[in-house]
Amino acid sequence: MSLFRLPAEFEKQEAVLLSFPFLGNDWPGKFGAIQWEFTEFIRKVSYYEKILLIVKSEEHGKKVKAMLNLAHADLENIEFIPLKTNRSWMRDSGPVTVKTIDGKRIALQFSFTGWAKYPNHRLDQKIPQKVAETLKIPVQKATYKEKHVVLEGGAIDVNGKGTMLTTKECLLHPTIQIRNQGFEQKDYEAVFQEYFGITNTIWLNEGIVGDDTHGHVDDICRFVNPTTVIACEEKNTKDKNHKKLAENLEILAGSTLENGKNIEVVKMPMPSPIYFDQMRLPASYVNFLIGNGFVLAPTFNDKNDYQALGILNELFPKREVIGINAIHLVWGLGTLHCLSHEIPA
Repeated sequence: MSLFRLPAEFEKQEAVLLSFPFLGNDWPGKFGAIQWEFTEFIRKVSYYEKILLIVKSEEHGKKVKAMLNLAHADLENIEFIPLKTNRSWMRDSGPVTVKTIDGKRIALQFSFTGWAKYPNHRLDQKIPQKVAETLKIPVQKATYKEKHVVLEGGAIDVNGKGTMLTTKECLLHPTIQIRNQGFEQKDYEAVFQEYFGITNTIWLNEGIVGDDTHGHVDDICRFVNPTTVIACEEKNTKDKNHKKLAENLEILAGSTLENGKNIEVVKMPMPSPIYFDQMRLPASYVNFLIGNGFVLAPTFNDKNDYQALGILNELFPKREVIGINAIHLVWGLGTLHCLSHEIPA
């Protein structure tokens, strides 16, 4: 039996962890727009719950505060954490906060290696410790067979009851972006059980085209309650995502929850392909953020925006569903969920 449980994102939260971008490297040519798009993101969250906001320095924090003030964000709901980082993708470099059997919280620190792709990630490795200090909770390294396990938050999604979603492309590919050399499926499942209380792992196949992480699940399938997932579907048979997503839907149809019952699957359309500088971007409506009383969903100036928001409204009747234009954010190869990380209450 595991000593820990990873709460689902739809459970009660204390705060949302964000990091204000200070380098334009992830958004070449669009950094000016990104800062205001991010300001709008923070403003929306601040009306609903507390934000832990990482800024490069105290001086940077003053500039960010001025921008947030102009945008009428709720500054009383924002706590600034000065810490120089490499990037702003808190889903992957931030701590994974779990609960012990007696309800106490622990910040798990997995090793972050820049998605096994980028060398400039060492500053981001300091984030879990700093956040844990701010929350006044202990931090623990996640190890397996004496190895510090590499795992990004965007690679997993849970229902809080014992079932997890992940992909083979991200964690089990033999040659591309290998997170943990020598790890097999059983090794990952042992880690999931020990640190998250997972007894049932659903292994989907591949993520979407353009995903720089090589298969993160939070772009293709998410739990919206303990028994229901929302999964992407591409109806255009000529689109490169069609077969990938159809295979994942087939896997879900043949999978069960931790209690042996069938999973309810709600299909989510994909936006039309978005290109910038000859590159297809990983635009997806399921990269939404669930918070206390709200769901923030990325939109893409697309004909399917309205349908996507309608589906989320039906799935979250007790939360306000708010669309945030992510047409600039996605140039950084991620949107709202990738940039944030919930801190369970």
